[in-house]
Amino acid sequence: MALYTDPEPPLAEVEGSRGALVLEFGAPWCGHCQGAQTLIAEALPDGRGIRHLRIEDGRGKRLGRQFKVKLWPTLVFLRDGVEQARVVRPQNTVEIESALRTLTAPAAA
Repeated sequence: MALYTDPEPPLAEVEGSRGALVLEFGAPWCGHCQGAQTLIAEALPDGRGIRHLRIEDGRGKRLGRQFKVKLWPTLVFLRDGVEQARVVRPQNTVEIESALRTLTAPAAA
């Protein structure tokens, strides 16, 4: 299992990112986060060209507040730094895959 990124990247770096990016907010001790890892791994296989950052969230962590994260895990799907979809406490891979499609669909003009 990949480790959570700490320190978190600054908001300007996230907003300036190019391409598809999934931010996963959570904590290593969170039972909901641990329970969702199999679903997330199935829906986000390596090699799809989508960056996936696991961001450790909690007290004093600004990035989670800037994205208004309330529950863990929260997956935020961004294309070129703009949020396209969000999944909170995923219950199945269908939810994650549906959000992923927003990253691979042609951009609206």
